[in-house]
Amino acid sequence: MIRCLAVDDESYASDIIATFINKTPFLELVAATTNPFEALNLIQEGKVDLVFLDIQMPELNGIQFLKILGGKCKVILTTAYPEFALEGFDLDVVDYLLKPIPYERFYKAALKAQQVIAPAQTEMVNIVTPATGNDFIFIKGDTKNKFIKVNYDDILYIEGLKNYVSVYTSTQRIVTYQALRELEVDLPKPPFYRIHKSYIISLDKIKMVDGNTVYINDQSLPIGDTYKEEFFKVIRERR
Repeated sequence: MIRCLAVDDESYASDIIATFINKTPFLELVAATTNPFEALNLIQEGKVDLVFLDIQMPELNGIQFLKILGGKCKVILTTAYPEFALEGFDLDVVDYLLKPIPYERFYKAALKAQQVIAPAQTEMVNIVTPATGNDFIFIKGDTKNKFIKVNYDDILYIEGLKNYVSVYTSTQRIVTYQALRELEVDLPKPPFYRIHKSYIISLDKIKMVDGNTVYINDQSLPIGDTYKEEFFKVIRERR
């Protein structure tokens, strides 16, 4: 799910965006606010992936907001004034929505944001922590009551991509909104070990270890200096 914030000095306008966000399956509403400073605080706390931002606001206009933001999350501009579009794109916004905004146009912009925030996703999911003793995890999709069961034995490796995690099996790649360090706590050890700030692997799926590289299927994964000592200790113990 993409965590969204609607910012507009007119409450009815932010409420419309909030309604659109709630209507869109892969978006999650964090807040709708008329206060740009409250919005900046939420972003600084790491709670937001995407902002729907009005430009004409009295306390802090959208262009000033963008400059303060400094690329901490993605932005879609919403305004009644098309002349600001060029400056907005110069500041690397995802899209520019002209009021009044039809839902079809909003949805198109949201899809564009999804491609930027979570590229090459096969499915947006959230991992549900398994009960102790299980040999699988349930993966919850972004629609209600949708779950995918993935056996630990099917997992080849897991890659962290900023705020997302990709779980690779022999047949698919599943992308979830979750930090790699959070998932690491929930996985059984062994067979899963972290070998790099961006990778957790299954020892059972290793084809070869050569120097600072682990080979799993056709993939070569680096071993980070921080994890090297523990990893090679485990490898030697399993000879």
